[in-house]
Amino acid sequence: MKNIEYDLVCVGGGIMSATLALLCKTLKPDLNILILERLKDVAKESTASWNNAGTGHSALCELNYTPEDKDGTIDIHKAIEICKQFEISKQFWAYLVNENLIEDPSTFITKCPHHSFVTGKKNVLYLENRFKVMKEHFMFDSIQFTKEFEIMKQWFPLILQGRDKKDVIAASRIDRGTEMNFGSLTKQLYTILENTYNTKVSCNKEVVDVDPSSDENWSLKVRDVITNEDTFVAAKHVFIGAGGGSLTLLEKVEIDEKDGYGGFPISGEWLVCKNEKIINQHFAKVYSMAEIGSPPMSVPHLDTRYINGKRELLFGPFAGFTTKFLKKGSNLDLFKSIKIENLHSMWGVFWHNLSLTKYLIHQVMMSFDDRMNSLRVFMKNAKNEDWKIIVAGQRVQTIKRDEKEGGTLEFGTEIVSSKCGKITCLLGASPGASTSVVAMLEVIEKAFPEILNSDSGKEILKSVIPSLNVSIDSESFKKNLEDVTLSLGLK
Repeated sequence: MKNIEYDLVCVGGGIMSATLALLCKTLKPDLNILILERLKDVAKESTASWNNAGTGHSALCELNYTPEDKDGTIDIHKAIEICKQFEISKQFWAYLVNENLIEDPSTFITKCPHHSFVTGKKNVLYLENRFKVMKEHFMFDSIQFTKEFEIMKQWFPLILQGRDKKDVIAASRIDRGTEMNFGSLTKQLYTILENTYNTKVSCNKEVVDVDPSSDENWSLKVRDVITNEDTFVAAKHVFIGAGGGSLTLLEKVEIDEKDGYGGFPISGEWLVCKNEKIINQHFAKVYSMAEIGSPPMSVPHLDTRYINGKRELLFGPFAGFTTKFLKKGSNLDLFKSIKIENLHSMWGVFWHNLSLTKYLIHQVMMSFDDRMNSLRVFMKNAKNEDWKIIVAGQRVQTIKRDEKEGGTLEFGTEIVSSKCGKITCLLGASPGASTSVVAMLEVIEKAFPEILNSDSGKEILKSVIPSLNVSIDSESFKKNLEDVTLSLGLK
């Protein structure tokens, strides 16, 4: 690493760095790219299978993407945008399959129907109105809605067991939903980078500082976590995609654009079923309403998962307060992230989100029985002996400067970039991995506009992602969806 100047250095061995590096190599194979990961292997933090929900976030079932306005109108603009972005990700993955770079797409993506399920008169009315609005848009016109007990019993029998037929409940369903193993996908992307483009990941390497060099490029101080030896790497462009660890590194970078950004760490836990008979009775992803004051990542859902070749069933997530920014991080991460530049933002978020603080305290204090009682809101007949708790990944919700409130808590992902585009950083959480291709194309637009906007770049992207930068109508959407469905084995 010592005497080479790289065109791009990616910090972090998750799906974002993998996607960025592979897109760059697809557009310009001779780019010299280095990827650095602080752990002993890739996909060990947020991308790891148990550390995320595994939902292909396409806004088919996630109710926080379709908020209800004060006048009762259902706003689906965010749902449309997220659906577009996930379909673009699928097109890129389908391209890799069609080029025989990925042999078996079932190792990372599986067809699994997506449902929304609600209880109570007010929520049922909301879900029905949501269904009517979404049904009119060609991206969601296959949506189904029911208040019929027997139909829901066919869709997700476990949730209907033990319920009174007089209960006020409703559900929607879209069959084309997907279950994702982002850990498996990420490892396969790195395999392509190594085998096809001779781009390896350097593991056990932690970037501890990033400074401008005399020639307007960057110098990265890299520490070997085993030997504790420091080396320096020169780079024309740097991408910081280290999950929860991105913020602390961004704060060391000398660019004005970083000022005002902070982070609020949230941990998670899943209830995981141990009983094979119960696991085999549920084949669905079923999302419901989030509690008042809870973050969107805490929307309760009962999900079918495929992890390490085995079918699983999980419920959650249960949020918790932590001071770590990474699952394998330091308890001092939060405190070290508080600077003069973001103190006002951090205080503003705390003061205006007391309900979130209260919610997290409640979640932290929950016992195993408390968590099982939350599950019984979904599954009336759930038994303690059939379930266990596992720790999920860390999320750092982005805090951004706001003139009125001091700071706001941002949900989703955000790219922070220097004006010159030579350094970019990805902050935030869900929908994250599902929309990774669009996010990384935005990074390339900032860092390598001359590649992305060249005639050859445009031609390559057109063949890789047919729906990118074109107006989408019902016919073209369904044609692209059909092609991708066939390529990814989702029929």
